[in-house]
Amino acid sequence: MANVVIPGPNAPLELPQSVLFICNFNAIRSPMAEALTRFYCGHRIFTKSVGIRAEDDSANPFAIVVMEEVGLDISQHTPKRFEDLMDSSFDLVVTLSPEAQHKAIDLTRTLDCQVEYWPTLDPTAVSGNRENIVSAFRQTRDMLKDRIKRRFDLDYFPTV
Repeated sequence: MANVVIPGPNAPLELPQSVLFICNFNAIRSPMAEALTRFYCGHRIFTKSVGIRAEDDSANPFAIVVMEEVGLDISQHTPKRFEDLMDSSFDLVVTLSPEAQHKAIDLTRTLDCQVEYWPTLDPTAVSGNRENIVSAFRQTRDMLKDRIKRRFDLDYFPTV
């Protein structure tokens, strides 16, 4: 049965062997988190991402741009749903939106994994000119980067 955890900012947590990030569409937040975790953790943590719905054929163009700014390429990302995964056994499931949290609780009810909710800004909620929108995407990327660094308590953080 899944254990739901909302970790505090200084909570020492065990390093999982595998992590799944879930957001709404697997086009912005979860692929960013997947790429950042792979960058910082390399092969130490098996990482995947999915959405509760996958309506797009690729990552969001603004997400691609802000990840390229830090040297990470998510342009080949294809959005997936939980049901599309070949393997659903993860040590840690991280949800990035309220909808994803509810879905993860349902999906992991019979799985032995931990579920954490990381409330994460949906940059598509920001309107205005291109710079305002890109700024919101950067903010989401940086929030995820900081959270990943804290959560996985890495000794060495390459600069991104």
